[in-house]
Amino acid sequence: MSETAPSPKPASKPKAEKPPALEDLPFHEFISQHYLPALHQAFAKNGVTDLILDFQSDRIQGKWQNQLCQFVLYFAKPDINSQKAFACADWGKTPSNIEPFLIDERKATLDLMVFGVIQRLTAQKWLSRN
Repeated sequence: MSETAPSPKPASKPKAEKPPALEDLPFHEFISQHYLPALHQAFAKNGVTDLILDFQSDRIQGKWQNQLCQFVLYFAKPDINSQKAFACADWGKTPSNIEPFLIDERKATLDLMVFGVIQRLTAQKWLSRN
């Protein structure tokens, strides 16, 4: 009886490198190129067409209704998973009550961060009537 040599396994294709998740991008890139546009879209879905967003190194400020309604999202450090705080004010007042934002979440995602702002302002009855 003759033994046949096992046929060699076909060479496996090298795995293509996955691009990094949006949330793994550098903080400023994530905020500027992904979070702010997503926030604009979410506000537009809620009927806000005059949203103005201003991103500084540690905060995002949003204003609409001729700048009468506004919110500020603060970051403790340039990391979307760092501690965050939220403040809002209407009728031209300066935001004064700062509250924790998404404190129970271990990993922040784009969708979660957008949802958090929309949910908070909806609770304030600024985006839709409850």
